Amino acid sequence: MASSMAATAAASSYLSPPTATAERTTTRGCVFLPGASVSSRSLRLSHAGARSPATRKTRSFKGVVAALADPLKVMISGAPASGKGTQCELIKAKFGLVHISAGDLLRAEIAAGTENGKQAKEFMEKGQLVPDDIVVNMVKDRLLQSDAQEKGWLLDGYPRSYSQAMALETLDIRPDIFLLLDVPDELLVERVVGRRSDPVTGKIYHLKYSPPENEEIAARLTQRFDDTEEKVKLRLETYYSNVDSLLSTYDNVIVKVKGDTTVDEVFAQIDKLLESSLAKKAEKRLRPNAGEVSAVRTATVSKLSRPRRRERHFPPLELRPCPAGILTRWGRMRWDRGRRRRTSARGKPHA
Repeated sequence: MASSMAATAAASSYLSPPTATAERTTTRGCVFLPGASVSSRSLRLSHAGARSPATRKTRSFKGVVAALADPLKVMISGAPASGKGTQCELIKAKFGLVHISAGDLLRAEIAAGTENGKQAKEFMEKGQLVPDDIVVNMVKDRLLQSDAQEKGWLLDGYPRSYSQAMALETLDIRPDIFLLLDVPDELLVERVVGRRSDPVTGKIYHLKYSPPENEEIAARLTQRFDDTEEKVKLRLETYYSNVDSLLSTYDNVIVKVKGDTTVDEVFAQIDKLLESSLAKKAEKRLRPNAGEVSAVRTATVSKLSRPRRRERHFPPLELRPCPAGILTRWGRMRWDRGRRRRTSARGKPHA
């Protein structure tokens, strides 16, 4: 009796369904560990290209920092009395760029007694022009200093000729934007002829646009020897011949700024252009190259649309009686394997 009851209990335990805590069934997109309880946390599967929100935010923040870390590089050029010096001061105050003037740099190198300064001084004492390679080396050394690399630079009035521009191109020195102040010749002549300087303070005045404060200052003002109408016209001819040679070198970054308006209106144009240039640099750093993206997309589409390789279909293997000499099981298996190999190689069963 006891043995029959034990057998009945064993059969009922064998036929009863499993409990909920034995093992969870597998759900699509999740992995469950065998033997885990119902309340155990599932592991969600994700494809290899997916990123968590925290990772996406970190990568985006790094891209913004990299875009801001890329400083602005600006070149500005203009005819004599075009207001280039005034606009350079405003640009420097607004964007914090390092202002580099070739003339000021040359005088500073001579005063410091550097190697480039000594070579330039020899030519200047002889009344000769300083060669382009010396000036280019000065500009290159200044642009490679830490402040210019971190804050960006504003190159004032340089390059002035095609040879200087090509020398900078050889050194891989190229601006993000080239500002060209465009002022009519009549206004330029009027500005130059009426320009005066104070020998005591060094301040520049203009008899019409910026007159002196009192009669005492007006009495001591002087005029440069080359601030005459004849000299100005000769300087303008030289300037235009040099600028025409620069247009072909910087044709994709050069922008003409209308400079015959007030100082604030001219700077408003420059401010808009520089802000746009900064936005483009940031977008370029944050987004991949459009050409590379299109190339990858084209390659992916062509790979997906490529027709699949046609599969070879062989006729089914004919069942033939085993030869009389093969009686063992091992011999029959070897005989069938040989028939299958010959069938795959020739495409038809071999007798």
